[in-house]
Amino acid sequence: MPKKTLNEFKTEYLQVLDENGNIDASLMPKLSGQEIKKIYETMVLVRTFDQKAFNMQRQGRIGTYIQIKGQEASQVGCAIALNDDDWIFPTYRESGLLIARKHPISQVLQYWSGDERGLKAPDGINNFPISIPVGTQLPHAVGAGWAAKLRKTKQVAVACFGDGATSKGDFHEALNFAGVYNVPVIFLCQNNQYAISLPRSRQTKAETIAQKAAAYGISGIQVDGNDVFAVYMAAEEAAARARKGEGPTLIECFTYRLADHSTSDDAQRYRPKEEAEYWRKRDPVQRLEKFMEGKGMLDDNHKKEASEKASARIETEVEKFEKIKSSSPEDIFRYVFAEMTPRQQEQMKDILGER
Repeated sequence: MPKKTLNEFKTEYLQVLDENGNIDASLMPKLSGQEIKKIYETMVLVRTFDQKAFNMQRQGRIGTYIQIKGQEASQVGCAIALNDDDWIFPTYRESGLLIARKHPISQVLQYWSGDERGLKAPDGINNFPISIPVGTQLPHAVGAGWAAKLRKTKQVAVACFGDGATSKGDFHEALNFAGVYNVPVIFLCQNNQYAISLPRSRQTKAETIAQKAAAYGISGIQVDGNDVFAVYMAAEEAAARARKGEGPTLIECFTYRLADHSTSDDAQRYRPKEEAEYWRKRDPVQRLEKFMEGKGMLDDNHKKEASEKASARIETEVEKFEKIKSSSPEDIFRYVFAEMTPRQQEQMKDILGER
């Protein structure tokens, strides 16, 4: 019998806005001028928060902090494509996504100070707590998506992760289960080129992460992760497909972290200066500014106003954070489940010496 090709796959790449601020009008999503300005202001807010949190860590006012710089478009672009009741499952590098998803900034700072109460989502907003272990949140997201499918709520679950998580068993198990059961879930991979110090080239032999979707029979696409319009468009389409019962999507946001892995890292020890400079010229915030300036939507005064507005809001939230009362022993039990179990109630009484 002759050999034959059983299947072929092609990986799509999407870019709407290039590094010079030019767009492909045929691909541009339908966003009003006001919506674009709101996106810009959110990205500026996220970046302002990121720098303030970094400064506070250096001042000893919060603990270890994981910066977002360079990945604002990937996080904000995804957030604006979702509904409040959709589920997100963030990693430690998704502070920007949480803020764009209406999580109080004071609470985000509360979390980074070591107080887990900061991750309690506002009523009506389904932000799951941050996952520190790499990859473990992917099966959780699939479970939430599966529950939404069984309940017929039309909700979508979003699993956020980096390129390093694609080497974990959780990634493969989550994609396989989601594919088999046609789960309404979006796998949002922010491929920032490094898993701490390990470059993507040593993470996988595959040319793209997006192409891994083909092995599980689900949709996959690579987008310019520094192009907020491309990320928004891909996430919106993936969410619409999921709500219609058309299953999961793997979105690879090809981006770069402009900062160190964390406040205890020094990326200069393993990243070439030329590489970092190349990506700095593709800064997602500056790229959007160039587009808006070209359309007459932004000038120096508006940029200054957006920056000052963001700084003022952050300082207000910092004041709120620093007035939050310390946690009590009861909080160890109150923030595990929606309602304490009988066993937790007994344990709490033991700690409080009430029996």
